[in-house]
Amino acid sequence: MRDATGAEPANEPRPVPRPETISAPGGYQVEAVADAAGFRALRDDWNALLQRSSSDCLFLTWEWLHLWWLHLGGAALSILAVRRDGELVGIAPFMETRGFTRRLELLGTGTVGSDYLDLVADRAHEPGVLGALRGWLDERGIAVTASQVLRSGSLMERLLAALALNRWEHTSTVINVCPYAPLGGHSWDSYLGELSSSHRYNFRRRLRQLEKRYRVELVRAGSEEERQRGLETLIDLHLRRWSERHGSDAFSRAAVIGFHHDVSRRALESGWLRLYVLRLDGHPAAALYGFKYGGRFHFYQSGFDPDYGKHSVGLVMMGLSIRDAIGEGAREYDLLHGDERYKFSWASRSREIARFDAYPPGLAGAALRRGQALTQASKQAARSWLPESVIATIAAARSQG
Repeated sequence: MRDATGAEPANEPRPVPRPETISAPGGYQVEAVADAAGFRALRDDWNALLQRSSSDCLFLTWEWLHLWWLHLGGAALSILAVRRDGELVGIAPFMETRGFTRRLELLGTGTVGSDYLDLVADRAHEPGVLGALRGWLDERGIAVTASQVLRSGSLMERLLAALALNRWEHTSTVINVCPYAPLGGHSWDSYLGELSSSHRYNFRRRLRQLEKRYRVELVRAGSEEERQRGLETLIDLHLRRWSERHGSDAFSRAAVIGFHHDVSRRALESGWLRLYVLRLDGHPAAALYGFKYGGRFHFYQSGFDPDYGKHSVGLVMMGLSIRDAIGEGAREYDLLHGDERYKFSWASRSREIARFDAYPPGLAGAALRRGQALTQASKQAARSWLPESVIATIAAARSQG
């Protein structure tokens, strides 16, 4: 883990001291940014570019990926910045990992569940950026793994299709779905009208019962003090909820909790944070942690006090957050990855997210594919030695991560 300045511990691989830059057709240049200072220097240009791109989303902001790398990134940076006439027009937010194989992976992968990862390119420069990145990758012959990417319509998918013209091989595997509810043009009543009659009735009945029995308050964090207290409440309620159900790995490590404190602080400063606590007679009964970015509300995590479970406070909390999102003019409520049944009670549509693996042609690519197969085989072998009870515990925890 890096410290707050971005310094790396001595036991981590030393970054390349100076960026490597190559020229590409059309006047494009690809610069490999491999150190913390270079990553920090990209901040303003990065976010401005993201807003001009077709892949604009919370999980590709400089803030999210930089904090992920500081707290959780264990590999060397290898960010590819594409410029034309000095202007940043493309970013491939890669890191380089080494195991059985040497490969590039997207920052934000895995831990903390960053959905919709992708490349970033100015819409007006997409062909030139993809061509420049294809040339850089083809020249070096490094395998690429891109996980948690939209299955179709992503820039990464287009890049791999272009590499296939140079005899690269690639595979895609659907790994999850992201349920979502379109909100554009809806009032709260019209949205409820599209839900099943039983779900709509259950929500209204549960809310009425709470309002008759308790003083109901929905508090949204608007200050640093409220953010810190609200996140601590969310974490406590989430862990209490899952303590009797195999546990959860969502907040199981100090590094993950540190990431969420930093990213929620940045999100509050930027106006993105949506952190709610549902209080009943002043007692925190449920909490919901989300973000509103670019017209889309992302539901990230929730928790509730098991003592109030019979009142379905988790159900009420979710509904109230959607009502608030509609009131703010959000065009979509995204429940992010996971096919849990409760998500489809609120969402009418879903997107598939996938993992892409790409291998260069020739003997090098064949060796990389064998290395990947060995990695998967070793994971399966380790799993085969685990007792079924342990496997069930791990699976249950991961499904809530």
